[in-house]
Amino acid sequence: MKALTFQGIKTIRYETVKDPGIQNPSDVIVKVSLSAICGSDLHIYHGRESGLDEGTVMGHEFIGEIVETGKSVKNFRTGDKIVSPFTTNCGQCYFCDIGLTARCTEGQLFGWVEGGLGLHGAQAEFVRVPYADSTLVHLPESLDPKHSLLAGDALSTGYFCADMAEIRPGGFYVVIGCGPVGLLTIMSAFEQGAQHIVAIDNVYDRLELANRLGAVAWHLNENPILYILEKTHGVGAEAVMEAVGSPGAQDLAIKLVRPGGIISTVGVHTSHDFSFSPSEAYNLNLTFKIGRCSARYYMDIILPKLEDWKWDLDMIFSHELPLSEGPRAYEIFDRKEEKALKILLKP
Repeated sequence: MKALTFQGIKTIRYETVKDPGIQNPSDVIVKVSLSAICGSDLHIYHGRESGLDEGTVMGHEFIGEIVETGKSVKNFRTGDKIVSPFTTNCGQCYFCDIGLTARCTEGQLFGWVEGGLGLHGAQAEFVRVPYADSTLVHLPESLDPKHSLLAGDALSTGYFCADMAEIRPGGFYVVIGCGPVGLLTIMSAFEQGAQHIVAIDNVYDRLELANRLGAVAWHLNENPILYILEKTHGVGAEAVMEAVGSPGAQDLAIKLVRPGGIISTVGVHTSHDFSFSPSEAYNLNLTFKIGRCSARYYMDIILPKLEDWKWDLDMIFSHELPLSEGPRAYEIFDRKEEKALKILLKP
């Protein structure tokens, strides 16, 4: 099959690799109809997350059709159309049972093979899905397939970010980062009852989209700290939702949050230290929430909501390219060229 493989820092190759096959009775093989590039893929692309084997098939956001099933699979059959979360989930461990599917004891991240162990990704013609019965979700016929794809990662992550912020009507909230996850966090925060959101970024095109959603768009270079303190009479934001994953974003968040407030972080952090000290957190009575989204848990919440979602999900998609143009798509996405936001790849 054809796939996009990791070949070292800033090197993605479109090449022929071995077709995946059933390895365990709980597996299925999915023919991918659409995959996408995620912001977290860039951590691998730049080497900020290291250890990935060269030759690993990239990607963890996808929808498709089942073409083969293992002997123990009960909930799916050949021909079923599915959407997947970005990790596999056994459905039986303690963490799956409490809804923390991101920390499933048997779970694997699509597109991560290290030392020969792991799971190849979905920026390919086919992908193997372990624990299919507890991982996959039937693709809703009533929804645009692209919208369902978002539920497998970016929208679930945005919803999770807003959920951790404990939104309440009348509160003043900030979202740092207006990439796909940041924009979906804004939508989700409004969905959960927010009325006042300031969105911060350094890309004007993305700020325009945040403004279209009803947030107050504020450029990073225009002193957001002073603006938010003025708007809150010196108090600070009830919660800051951080969707970037950089030391600078973390530092800005703690300067914007009020004493007793919440920082909700879903940006993937690769630095070794916090940008703020324990004493700073103590003196703020800070609640700091961070971690990988339990996408499989949130999919059951989000997919029904998409039946009458009020916000324009199509704004998230900037490109739809053939899989063969994947290496160029990574370059466009990395450089934020052509107003790149969410890039879909079609095998």
